Amino acid sequence: MSLPSRCRVLIVDDSAVVRQLLGEILAGDAEIEVVGTASDPYVAREKIKLLKPDVLTLDVEMPRMDGLMFLHNLMRLHPIPVVMISSLTQRGADTTLQALALGAVDFVSKPTLDVQRGLRGFAEEIITKVKMAARARVRVPERPLLPAPGSTGTQSAPGASALTAARARFRTTDRLIAIGASAGGTEALRVVLEGMPADAPAVVITQHLPASFSAAFAERLDRHSAMAVREASDGEAILPGHAYIPKGGQHLRVIGDGARWRCRIDDGPAVNRHKPAVDVLFHSVAQTAGANAIGAILTGMGDDGARGLLAMRQAGARTLIQDEATAVVWGMPGAAHKLGAAEEIVPLERIAERLLTLARANA
Repeated sequence: MSLPSRCRVLIVDDSAVVRQLLGEILAGDAEIEVVGTASDPYVAREKIKLLKPDVLTLDVEMPRMDGLMFLHNLMRLHPIPVVMISSLTQRGADTTLQALALGAVDFVSKPTLDVQRGLRGFAEEIITKVKMAARARVRVPERPLLPAPGSTGTQSAPGASALTAARARFRTTDRLIAIGASAGGTEALRVVLEGMPADAPAVVITQHLPASFSAAFAERLDRHSAMAVREASDGEAILPGHAYIPKGGQHLRVIGDGARWRCRIDDGPAVNRHKPAVDVLFHSVAQTAGANAIGAILTGMGDDGARGLLAMRQAGARTLIQDEATAVVWGMPGAAHKLGAAEEIVPLERIAERLLTLARANA
């Protein structure tokens, strides 16, 4: 029986040491073939034409043309899956979030000290994310999720009247929306929160991110939403019109306090290999909010959140997942679907409308 074709990877980094290390790490996996390396974007451009890689690993900071400009041009002219691997990702979360907004599938933080030991420590993560990227759907960033004029059916974006109706002022405050996401989720969450009005029900979010990214991520979402998006503080009241994400490297839970809900920041162990974990949030929402909640799983790799969403549904919550066609990676939504955790499968551009409609219907 013939072996399946391997994932063809081109490594783009100005550091010869990093190129060699990444090459050794990736070549050590039987399902990956390193087809070449490039020291700057101009060399990379020619090698992409010649070698036709399935995936690019890309440094942000390089000579002659920075990685963000190269990524912008690449996604415009020749979109292929890109995994960002750069020393800037820990110090410059904004830069990495911008790269994800431009169309990068995922990222790995390159250590600033002792690069050789640090990269080898990330070997499993690098291999996993590169192989995931090979199966991912590249989202071209120029409003790619808006439908073509005249399109119809369940895959189309909501019309103005539907969105206006969904955004109608809420007269109750006892609804809670819980959302989980991973790979591709930073942009998917932006799309969802852009569709939320300032008086929407409270939203609690878990997105898989490194500890150093949460503040910048909250600020970025806040700039794109009429809701107030912030890092959650332990014990703070959960209020309508606000969206909460956990502080870096900590779980977010929802606890009850009489007639209101509060955030609980949990520094417990990783769950499903993640911290924060979507399952931690969803199980707490199932226990605390029950039928007053609406749960959603967006794009992401793995199965984190699937069991928690099922618990929410069993507790009476309304539940939905992002559809496969609009997800960068349909791992987490697909796992929830297999468990029977989701009532509905919804395209990304309609999720905000649907969450609002379900919240109003439950009011």
